[in-house]
Amino acid sequence: MKHPAIKEGFKGQRILSFPEESIKDFFSNKMLRRLYISRIGFFPEVKYHYNSKEKGTDYCIVIYCIQGKGWLEYDQKKYEIEAYQYIILPSGIPYRYGADDANPWTIYWLHFKGENALEFVSHNMVTRRFNDVNDSRIQYRIDLFEEIYSNLESGFIRERYEYACMCLYHLLATFLYIPESRHLNVGPRNLHTQHLMEQTLHFMKEHVNERLTLEKLAGRCRLSVSQFSFLFRQYTSFSPIDYFLRLKIQRACQYLELTQLKISEISVLLGFEDMAYFTRLFTKQMKMPPSVYRQMN
Repeated sequence: MKHPAIKEGFKGQRILSFPEESIKDFFSNKMLRRLYISRIGFFPEVKYHYNSKEKGTDYCIVIYCIQGKGWLEYDQKKYEIEAYQYIILPSGIPYRYGADDANPWTIYWLHFKGENALEFVSHNMVTRRFNDVNDSRIQYRIDLFEEIYSNLESGFIRERYEYACMCLYHLLATFLYIPESRHLNVGPRNLHTQHLMEQTLHFMKEHVNERLTLEKLAGRCRLSVSQFSFLFRQYTSFSPIDYFLRLKIQRACQYLELTQLKISEISVLLGFEDMAYFTRLFTKQMKMPPSVYRQMN
């Protein structure tokens, strides 16, 4: 059965990618080497959504359907996926999946890798369904997806990324150990420096299409450039401008995947006057030029 292959244009679609080159310094944490997130997303009512991995992938994937229907094909078998069902697929196997034409699914999905990744999927390839009852914790898993996404959306902060990956252990556990799943409560830190840095990160995200200077960022916090740079690096492990450029490249990935904008248009939209510089920066961070990234994703 053939389906129109739609890769972009879904209203409300969200995607975040974390290539290993961008997070390789985080792997000094042995827990991350065992299990970490490479991509995460949310697709609402994605009619004609279709994906085929004839040679398998180098990542595992979990798909959680919260509305509508979809289907999965692997090992010459086809499975229907309905609301409150999930699948967890290992790396290295061919498969295909897609949305039902008449009642397309709404799904949360996540790619994960690591030394222990296959331990979460080797016995769990067939779709499973949660009972739609009060103790099934359906909304809780949605909230946990959103919590992971929210932390990753903040960018390349070591603590945020580590926290999201630790939450991944808990998320997968709620799928694999349904009766044993319990609540998780985490409280925020209340530090003045954190408040300043969080304001800065939000400002960067909201103005990612502009050209921000170090002086402007420091001025917003009423700090000298040297003080601001020191605190920012201490908080994020990146210099302010390096971090801001990483946000731009992350946004560029979203434009490449979700729009039909030309690469030159994306370069201008993100505040780069020199397209060649944008391409070099993108290639350095993503280990491939923008044109290849668009073809692959």
